[in-house]
Amino acid sequence: MKNTTPQPLHVALVYDRVNTFGGAERVLRNLHELYPHAPLYTSVYDLAGAAWTKGWDVRPSFLQRVPFVRTRHQWLALFMPLAFESFDFSAFDLVISVSSEAAKGIITKPGTRHVCYLLTPTRYVWSHVHQYERDYFPGVLKIFLPVYRFFLRYLRAWDSIAAQRPDLIIPISQTVKQRVEKYYKRKTANVIYPPVATHLFESRTISSTSPFPWKQWYLCVSRLVPYKRIDTAIRACMLMKRHLVIVGKGNDEQRLRKIAGGSDYIHFVGYLTDDELVGYYQHCSALLLPGEEDFGIVAVEAMAAGIPVATYVKSGNAEVVIPGKTGVHIQTQTTQGVQEAIQMLEKTQFTKQVIREYAKQYSEAVFKRAWEEQI
Repeated sequence: MKNTTPQPLHVALVYDRVNTFGGAERVLRNLHELYPHAPLYTSVYDLAGAAWTKGWDVRPSFLQRVPFVRTRHQWLALFMPLAFESFDFSAFDLVISVSSEAAKGIITKPGTRHVCYLLTPTRYVWSHVHQYERDYFPGVLKIFLPVYRFFLRYLRAWDSIAAQRPDLIIPISQTVKQRVEKYYKRKTANVIYPPVATHLFESRTISSTSPFPWKQWYLCVSRLVPYKRIDTAIRACMLMKRHLVIVGKGNDEQRLRKIAGGSDYIHFVGYLTDDELVGYYQHCSALLLPGEEDFGIVAVEAMAAGIPVATYVKSGNAEVVIPGKTGVHIQTQTTQGVQEAIQMLEKTQFTKQVIREYAKQYSEAVFKRAWEEQI
């Protein structure tokens, strides 16, 4: 008699690079829990920066053999298309790419379904080209702009083709969905918001003592890179004489410290452990997010701790921050815009339990259910 028992799917995961930990990496961790035997394909892999993958079957591309690039993947942007096109997925029934750059451009055969969980169309190729030019080619470096723009034409052409390869694109927010339709000229599936470990912020017992002696203080949790616009939060808090604690590190840190100029109101604390971060969330007055995010997981983390969020009105965060209920919207990415948002925060009465309950709809359990229903 013929065996009619359904055979398990052979699944592979793909991500742009595996060398750090952030929002996208949290997505991968949740997908790995759904598909624990799936290998993870990527361009470059650095276990030291990605200890969360210990024990996983990680399969980097030929770029792994290039010295010094495991933590400097941005040097190889022109070679990323070739790296991902070189993988062979013929042994798999389903391939899931998580991408904001080249991973969506993998090539699969007709018998293999490719689902892309799209973080955003590549920022430096499409939506934020002018911002990248301003931030990375200041002053005399502008002489290199013609070279950048020459290669940008190639990257745009390839990225347009690559975006047509997935059988299904699932965007992480309405903001990203709109970008896909604008830049890639194709439809997407319904939005599935990224998973947030809301239970960690609800259930952990944290000391009732604040990490700082001030009655009122604000928090930024972010990679310190120019497009996050932490500079506007620094200037606003200095002018208003409000304490601002900045969690995170990045290549913009030196410039931001220079803006702060040793102010008694601005405090850089680097990276924190998960337990420390929960304590910071629970004791701050509010979280400030002046950058334009695709979808900011830290906003939901703060709300899970019962803390209101001030976020830029054109950011993906604005989809989940309800003015007057879970936070406020920053109307302009300027010092004045952040000042006005802080003033609104201080005039509004927020209820911690209401904010916590609202955040639960973005939990990891909700994400997994939505994913299984979609796939």
